[in-house]
Amino acid sequence: MGKDNQDIVIIGGGIGGLTLALALYARNIPCRVYEAAAEFQPLGVGINMLPHAIRVLSGLGLGDALTAHGVEAREFAYFNRHGQLIFSEPCGRFAGYPDPHFSIHRADLHKVLYEAVVDRMGSERVSLGHCCIGVDQETGLATARFDNGNAATGPIVIACDGFHSAVRRQFYPDEGDPHFGGINMWRGVTRRKPFLTGASVTRVGTVQRGKMVIYPIRQFDDGTQLINWNTEQPRDDHKPNDWAAHGRIEDFIEPFADWRFHWLNIPALFKDAEFILEYPMVDRDPVDCWVWDRIALMGDAVHPMYPRGGNGGAQAILDAECLALLLSDTDAPEAALKAYEAERLEVTNRVVMANRTQPPDFIIEKVEDLTNGEPFDRIEDVIDHADLAAISDRYKEVAKYSLPEP
Repeated sequence: MGKDNQDIVIIGGGIGGLTLALALYARNIPCRVYEAAAEFQPLGVGINMLPHAIRVLSGLGLGDALTAHGVEAREFAYFNRHGQLIFSEPCGRFAGYPDPHFSIHRADLHKVLYEAVVDRMGSERVSLGHCCIGVDQETGLATARFDNGNAATGPIVIACDGFHSAVRRQFYPDEGDPHFGGINMWRGVTRRKPFLTGASVTRVGTVQRGKMVIYPIRQFDDGTQLINWNTEQPRDDHKPNDWAAHGRIEDFIEPFADWRFHWLNIPALFKDAEFILEYPMVDRDPVDCWVWDRIALMGDAVHPMYPRGGNGGAQAILDAECLALLLSDTDAPEAALKAYEAERLEVTNRVVMANRTQPPDFIIEKVEDLTNGEPFDRIEDVIDHADLAAISDRYKEVAKYSLPEP
């Protein structure tokens, strides 16, 4: 697509929408971003950015900013509920990838993306307070309509409007409620001294008896870190999926009351938290169509997935890179959108299903089954290291971030 085309309309100023704007700008393709929020707020907690996503962001010139805000992860470490190490492996550049694995506060990642868009494209290219209520199209054009009475028309409309996408709802009006997996999450951040390597992405326990994911997301000058943590527990029902809903420690602490390991005191981590958020483990069933002529879905609007394995944000970033590349190679945007769908649909649908059935922490579940949840003397007497590595490698293959062949 050439410079003389009208602006591409991007609905949503989250990770996917802002990455797409930067990727299009880098290829001299004009675009505008329309975000529902009246102002950007520092919401959420931590997020893991896998090497394939960092490759894209670094290619957009954001590597130094990510380094300044996040923590470069060194290892994945898996423990049972007794605090015993089951399996560990290096990650990111420490595993031989050309790009790092970053753990970062979601607000910091969003700040890096938003400031880059404003600095490069100008603040007038991002319109806040524009909540999309629907889309239309005619020959050669597509239009997004907003709740403030405004509309935006361009050659194509890309809906990056998140889990509650109005555009997805327009094309799938009978889809119904999100898929609830019977699991609730509680998430928080706690400032404390580093644990383990100071750069470990740590998984502990199983959902049935108490599960946690813990990793640092921000480094402070005094040597302390901001530690992101989340728990998962079975629940028969759930609250509405609102990322900002506040949680209570008494609703989830019971399985973790005696988790005082030599490497980390879990009850203290909860009690010292800056805040606690509660969120149901929900996604949506994969769909077989992302594109309708000049309108397309992207990111959580089309493949929302359980927040496991660091793939939600990463897959949105990969969507953005893919679409920007395809649009830069053609003057036929409808063809580019169909090619984008063909390249990304099956890949992300497999990740959605893997996050439901065999996420990375399936390693812990396997050992839990073999030991009946009891402590072990030597993990080598329970299961071969190679078998545990194979479980990890299978997930990497599904998510398309296997270590490149030398």
